[in-house]
Amino acid sequence: MQYRRAKTPGGTYFFTVVTFRRRKFLCEPDNVELLRAAFRTVKSAHPFTIDAFVLLPEHLHCIWTMPPGDHDYPMRWNAIKNYFTRHCPDALKLQPSPSQRRKRAQTIWQPRYWEHQIRDDRDFEKHCDYIHWNPVKHGLASDPGAWPYSSFHRYLRLGLYPPNWAALPETKEGGAYGE
Repeated sequence: MQYRRAKTPGGTYFFTVVTFRRRKFLCEPDNVELLRAAFRTVKSAHPFTIDAFVLLPEHLHCIWTMPPGDHDYPMRWNAIKNYFTRHCPDALKLQPSPSQRRKRAQTIWQPRYWEHQIRDDRDFEKHCDYIHWNPVKHGLASDPGAWPYSSFHRYLRLGLYPPNWAALPETKEGGAYGE
């Protein structure tokens, strides 16, 4: 099957990546470190910028900006997922179905992911807000600052959000961003 994906060199994209069957293992400390290693390894060979990020037990959201002249984020996601899968404990790997075995599919990640090309500054801001509010939305934290696996802390440190950001009414805007 051929999926239509935006392919703008140097573009900025929002992603949602989900574990297979939404199993909740990503926030276990060893898996957090393994995912960090996967990102570092892929970024060192194929650079891109992570503009915003949140890791939750069974999915993650992030915004990437690709280098000028480059639009190959599918290769990068494939490499990140493969690195994690190759290095994760066997206990995380479910028995693949016969169809999955024929396709050489793994059982750590859902095979696809949600992608959205960021259109403008407002779209970028909305998606950053969505990313940073996500742990609260899912009942994992009382406020974005209480969740450790998020770029929210960097945004506060850099002054990109005011200290009272989580109390502002527009923070809680709804929206379907790939979940």
